[in-house]
Parts: sequence; C-alpha cells; structure tokens
Amino acid sequence: MGLAISFWLLAAAAVGSALAVVLLRNVFRAALLLISCFFAIAGLFVTLGADFLAMVQVLVYVGAIAVLLLLAIMLTREAATGSPFSRWRIGGAIASVALLAAMIAVFRATPWKVADQSVVLKPTTAELGARLLTPESGFVLPFEIASVLLLAAVLGAIVLVKEK
Repeated sequence: MGLAISFWLLAAAAVGSALAVVLLRNVFRAALLLISCFFAIAGLFVTLGADFLAMVQVLVYVGAIAVLLLLAIMLTREAATGSPFSRWRIGGAIASVALLAAMIAVFRATPWKVADQSVVLKPTTAELGARLLTPESGFVLPFEIASVLLLAAVLGAIVLVKEK
C-alpha cells in the first residue's frame, strides 16, 4: 500500500513540475523544476523496481544534462526574461490538445497487463552487471574499448581547449 501511495505522489510531483516547466516564464526556475521532474522520475523507477534505471536517470539527466542546461542559462544574458509571446501560440495549443487526445486513445486501446501485487521487487543492478560484464557474455572487451575511447575523447577535448 505504501509503495502505491509513494508511486502516485511521485507521479503527481513529476507531472506538476513538468507543467510548471512549460508554463513558467523564468527560464532559470523552469530549469530547476526540470531537475525536480528528473528526480521524481528516478523515484518512479525506484518504486517500479528498476534501480539501475533510477541510478542512470540521476547520473545522466540530473548530473549531466541538467547541470549543462543550468550552466548555459547562467552564461546567457537576460535569461530571466524568457521568450516573448509567439504568433504560433494558438496553433501550438491546438496541436498539443490533438496529441493529448491521440495519446489518451492509444492508452485506452492498449491491453495493459497488470502485475501481481504479491510479487517482491528485486534489485536489478547486480544481475545486469553480471550479464554484461562476465567473460561468458562477450561484452567485456567492447565495454573496455568504449571506456578507453571516452577517455581519449576527454583528453583530446582538454588539449583542444587548453590555452597556448
């Protein structure tokens, strides 16, 4: 029962902060609410038993994308004013309502399979790591090659940015 309550509270927080991101005129506050939406979605992943996805959500979206977005906003002049009203506002509203109606129709037509409430949620990170990084899986070498390639890209970026 507590898991269901926390799911619905996090879902309401995610939807509320997402709506505030769209409706606020202050870009910096909208970015902060976007971060809270990302955290709420990570919490939803935790309540659904997807702890690995929750960790990736926090690391990638909150830790990288949101920080980059905040840095870009802080380096922009007059970011607090937001964007002016557009002549496409009515057309955008009509398109949004049409998209919402289509999504509701698809959600209603989909035969959803509901899981049994007695199922105990197990952590998925250890099993995912074992399946990806054991020698039998064959993914150890590509994983190491990707890490060396990312290291080389970071070092190359540092060399290019470094002042002479």
